[in-house]
Amino acid sequence: MNGFPGLRDLKYLLFVFLFLMFCLIIVGNLLIIVLIYLSRNLHSPMYFFLTQLSLSDILLATDIIPNTLSVVLHEGATMSFTGCLVQFNFFAIAECTECLLLTVMSYDRYMAICHPLHYNITINESFCMKSVVAAWIVSFFMSLMEELGFCRLQFCGPNAIDHFFCDYTPIVELSCSDTFTLQIQTFVLGICVIACPFLLTMASYVYIIFTILKIQSQSGRQKAFLTCSSHLTVVSIFFGTLISVYVVPKRGHLLIVGKINSLLYTVVTPLLNPVIYSLRNRDFMEAFTNLKNSDIFLPLFIS
Repeated sequence: MNGFPGLRDLKYLLFVFLFLMFCLIIVGNLLIIVLIYLSRNLHSPMYFFLTQLSLSDILLATDIIPNTLSVVLHEGATMSFTGCLVQFNFFAIAECTECLLLTVMSYDRYMAICHPLHYNITINESFCMKSVVAAWIVSFFMSLMEELGFCRLQFCGPNAIDHFFCDYTPIVELSCSDTFTLQIQTFVLGICVIACPFLLTMASYVYIIFTILKIQSQSGRQKAFLTCSSHLTVVSIFFGTLISVYVVPKRGHLLIVGKINSLLYTVVTPLLNPVIYSLRNRDFMEAFTNLKNSDIFLPLFIS
């Protein structure tokens, strides 16, 4: 892996930045999981889905960032083909799971705002558990299909990946066999786990916005917007960075731009999720304050 050859003069600054980001991602997402587990006020379907979103962010960060730190510090790194496939496998599982979870969370917001009388009947404990289990299982099998496709390829030429982690395109570009079948398979899987979830999420928010605009009182509209603003922000950032990675050209002098977009996609987004949900959510701030003043965290705040 070549990493960031154009940023060698800034490698120590980039290393410190990525290390701090990694620490904040792990601490922030673990804090969200702990708060939701310990605070009864946060025992709702939306926050249950959020714990799974935090788990996928932790999986993504631990899969990508530690090896990226080595790549940055040593101006490159060596990884076996098996190790590369394992890294891509966990990366794909985390990203597919996040796509599916964000879609389920948008449906949760749709039911809460558009059909509040049927919310407790539809979004029950059984629905939550089945949705989460299905998201992780589907993501695992999607990733497994991609990995089996890689195993059928032959690699007899160059073995240097011009990236900071084992992504789909850098791996395929190293193959000396016909990749048409794999690309068709990837296209179909991409429609299933990226395009369809994105369209369903957007459709949910179209209905949500129209429903909110029909509310007569301004305070009612404001309260309804607040209930879904955090999730809509996360959806916009996640799918926005996802699209930027695959739309921005990666050839020639714009290759570094593609890497920076990938960095935003794999590092910055997992950090923004807990920040947005915690700082913009009154329930989280109240839960954190209550737990901070309780006997559980009291020793941590004694000077």
